[in-house]
Amino acid sequence: MAFEGLSEKLQAFTKKLRGKARINETELTEMLREVKLALLEADVNYKVVKEFINDIHDKALGQDVLKSLTPGQQVVKIVNEALVELLGGTDSKIAFSNNPPTVIMLVGLQGSGKTTTAGKLANLLRKKGKKPLLVACDVYRPAAIKQLEVVGSQLGIPVYSNEGEKDVVRIAKQSKEIAIKKLCDTIILDTAGRLQIDETLMQELKDLKTNLRPHEIMLVVDSMIGQESVNIASKFNEDLGIDGVILTKLDGDTRGGAAISIKKVTGKPIKYIGTGEKLNEIEEFHPDRMASRILGMGDVLTFTMVGTMGGLIDSLMVFFMSFISAGLYCVVILINGINTGKRDGLIAFTPFISIGFVVTYEIIKLI
Repeated sequence: MAFEGLSEKLQAFTKKLRGKARINETELTEMLREVKLALLEADVNYKVVKEFINDIHDKALGQDVLKSLTPGQQVVKIVNEALVELLGGTDSKIAFSNNPPTVIMLVGLQGSGKTTTAGKLANLLRKKGKKPLLVACDVYRPAAIKQLEVVGSQLGIPVYSNEGEKDVVRIAKQSKEIAIKKLCDTIILDTAGRLQIDETLMQELKDLKTNLRPHEIMLVVDSMIGQESVNIASKFNEDLGIDGVILTKLDGDTRGGAAISIKKVTGKPIKYIGTGEKLNEIEEFHPDRMASRILGMGDVLTFTMVGTMGGLIDSLMVFFMSFISAGLYCVVILINGINTGKRDGLIAFTPFISIGFVVTYEIIKLI
């Protein structure tokens, strides 16, 4: 399960915070130290962790959070917002061309799951109304071409290959003509990988970029290799210029450090994640949902809503309980036959007035 170790530690942290009616700066620092260790154990980049912790600490102190009536909830809200930002902030989608076909170029090292991911992505886009064409641009490994053809056959998605041609630029150009004939509006290029980044690989990809002008260049990277995946993404972005990242094998990455670090280090968003071996196990990446999943908040409500509504419900509960108590007080006065008069009546309703001011103040603070 993705983020398993990190989730356990961060959920324990948030549970501890929610139970705190008061938090001082020393306690906050100690608790954030636990978060820091959890992130480092999850193989998150050290500089990213340091900046993340400092950001939470400064916001908690700068907003007088520790002096509020619900400091625990407020700090967890800050942690959630910071984690969402770290994961990318907002959803990032493919920029489809208004003049199809849209060309998506998948790049990456050998063994990252690039060919399977090409099929998964094509299948996902077809479900969204697109008509994709898979293109075999790995001229070095005949097995890679065969693999893509098998994937395409399983999914019922057309595949273009030309095993007699060794010029990948020519193959890619031919695929555009085929796409137009077949009325395909999206081309997915499965390019060759290497065991390591080398000049030959990069030059070939640069030639494809120059001649094809793809609308999207997406790096497919194995999340299981941890920080090395961040280094690979940085190198590809520096040499080629990528538009986004597809993280594969996230279902088997119990640490999740790559997913948390990659956007901050490279500046490029994660657009899709592989969640299993089956051809339908790929998802669009949503930073807010992933943050909620890590913190144990589920995928439906954002924590901002939870925190605000939680505080509001607490205030309303206090109001209603006090309202009932004040009502019983008035009933007792009436039953005992005490002549309240105007003056005593005003005294009887004083609790209602006081509670109204308190609740109104708390609601304004929460909003």
